[in-house]
Amino acid sequence: MIDNRAVIDPSAKIDPSVKVGPFSVIGANVEIGAGTEVRSHVVVGENTKIGKNNKLFQFSSVGEEPQDKTYQGELTHLEVGDDNIIREFCTISRGTTSGRGMTSIGNGNMLMAYVHIAHDCDIKNHTIFINNASLAGHVRVEDHAVVGAFVGVHQFTSIGPYSFLARAAMIGKDVPPFVIVAGNPATVHGLNNVGLRRAGFGRENVAKLREAYRILYRKGLSLDQSLEELNQLNTDCEHVRLFIDAIEQSKRGIMR
Repeated sequence: MIDNRAVIDPSAKIDPSVKVGPFSVIGANVEIGAGTEVRSHVVVGENTKIGKNNKLFQFSSVGEEPQDKTYQGELTHLEVGDDNIIREFCTISRGTTSGRGMTSIGNGNMLMAYVHIAHDCDIKNHTIFINNASLAGHVRVEDHAVVGAFVGVHQFTSIGPYSFLARAAMIGKDVPPFVIVAGNPATVHGLNNVGLRRAGFGRENVAKLREAYRILYRKGLSLDQSLEELNQLNTDCEHVRLFIDAIEQSKRGIMR
């Protein structure tokens, strides 16, 4: 299952079912779980843990040193969950000691060609990154977000669940859940109705989200006034609660 032209560090722990293609390099203290496929010319850097049933395509670099001047060779990590697809020329850096010490990617994510995930990022589950999307350091991306082609995301920014970042958007503030953002600088352009429909959101929940969106973006209220009305609206809808949490927890300010 491991091509004899691959270079594997003796300390690496690789499940017997893992496939490793020719000229790939697996570094020290790497763990790779069952069913994962590492194709040719892939580099897996040291202190990287990769779960089950992932596919790493040729020329991707996963778990190399962070692109950060403060990094001086400290022990930091990358953790990748299960069922992820990492396409050609993707680059994913380990963490830094000035950050979380770890970059993490959850389950069921798809990273298309030339995507860059910088140090200390936290990618949750079932996200899609389209070709050439780039995250700076310390970015958090929540479940089911879609990051479009050529999108750039500023460091320490949060991307909400089920949000859609349109092609070439430049993201400098936190993106609330369920919205579409586009432009440079990016602004909000409505609810992600297509994403909500595909995710199986019911009519009642969508109606509440539309009302929450109207309060936040269409009534001309201040952020404090919007929060007050959103809290009155949030009777039993967990999705409206996500809107409220995004506002209350934001450190960079939300995109409006």
